[in-house]
Amino acid sequence: MLYRVLLISFIILTSIYQSYAQDRIENSYIRVLLGDTRPSSNELEKIKKVSAKVILSGSTYKGAIELWKGSDGYFLINVVELEDYVKGVVASEVGINWPIEALKAQAVLARTYAVAHILRNRTRNFYDVTSSVFHQVYKGDVASEEVDKAVKETKGEILTFNREPIMAYYHACSVEKTEDPKEVFGREYPYLQSVEVPFTPSPYNIWERKVAFDLLEKVLQIDKIKDVEIISYTNTGRIKELKFTNGKNSRIIKANELRRLLKWTVLPSTMITNMRVENDGVIFEGRGYGHGVGMCQWCAFQMAQEGRNYKDILQHFYPGTVLSKINENN
Repeated sequence: MLYRVLLISFIILTSIYQSYAQDRIENSYIRVLLGDTRPSSNELEKIKKVSAKVILSGSTYKGAIELWKGSDGYFLINVVELEDYVKGVVASEVGINWPIEALKAQAVLARTYAVAHILRNRTRNFYDVTSSVFHQVYKGDVASEEVDKAVKETKGEILTFNREPIMAYYHACSVEKTEDPKEVFGREYPYLQSVEVPFTPSPYNIWERKVAFDLLEKVLQIDKIKDVEIISYTNTGRIKELKFTNGKNSRIIKANELRRLLKWTVLPSTMITNMRVENDGVIFEGRGYGHGVGMCQWCAFQMAQEGRNYKDILQHFYPGTVLSKINENN
């Protein structure tokens, strides 16, 4: 079982020190649930907390490690200093050798996203964020000299709107323009708008994926799919809804939900430009990668290459926000 593997993976590489003192209720640290699986409830028991270095799924995590047990199995929490967490996110989310201004923009967003979730989750959950794409990808101690520099030079900086940290959504790649958040998250944000973006050297500018009918039938719970058609588009030209049919029954599904069911990477984005139905599946042609809301990481790369600084980049994608600094004591 996954949870037994998770427990076995709890490999402590350093000596176990005395348990940490009682957690401080502040923003200088963050509690990260490691792995792709979340518990079905918050009724868990903390088994152990140690200062250690842990390897999990090939990634190394430092700081305090907690082992929790629930009805679903065992879970690991990495309690790590906020700035160290930001380094790990930046190195995991973008190329470690990217232009420094793009890395700084990503550092501010990673920190903003973290602080917003700390404020929202700290008092009602046993973790603040996960280490997976459900929140931000965090692979632990994988930073580089350039990443360290970007995080240091933006230390404590977050984006705010009306004195509150924003919902700092971002994604890998958009082509021509970013997406309206209402189309993805069901609500509008005054600082998140669809904006035009530059052409980038992203490998996801054009892509093609074949999705087998066997997989589609499994995730959609409809037998013997024969055809698929586009039902509607978003304001930015992305696919909003698709209809799958087997001749007798059909199912209409939102494109973003289909991406989720296919574990995100199978269908890189909802900017689908063409579809072809074959005997054993559907070939999707498209552009971009991710949900399309907020900063396009590859666009930040290109803007930095063209001489734009991180403040300019952030204002382009989050107009009306203020670059603020969290309390040095937090």
